[in-house]
Amino acid sequence: MGAGDRWHVEVDRALCIGSAQCLHHAPAGFRLDAGRQSRPVDPDTDASERVLAAAEGCPVEAITITLLGSGEPVFPPED
Repeated sequence: MGAGDRWHVEVDRALCIGSAQCLHHAPAGFRLDAGRQSRPVDPDTDASERVLAAAEGCPVEAITITLLGSGEPVFPPED
């Protein structure tokens, strides 16, 4: 994660089970909707350790993060 990096954050709603682990790790970064599915508060956001922790802590890996502009994967990392 570089200084000044901006990320695009997505939640795959077909995978999300509403565990709210993302809210635990990054309460300002995610919200649950009426169906208890996660949504990023702002899909295009500054790089954040908390948002990365939310993606890493998602039990079904529903959260993906890419570098804004280039689309380079941040999480999950490329093999």
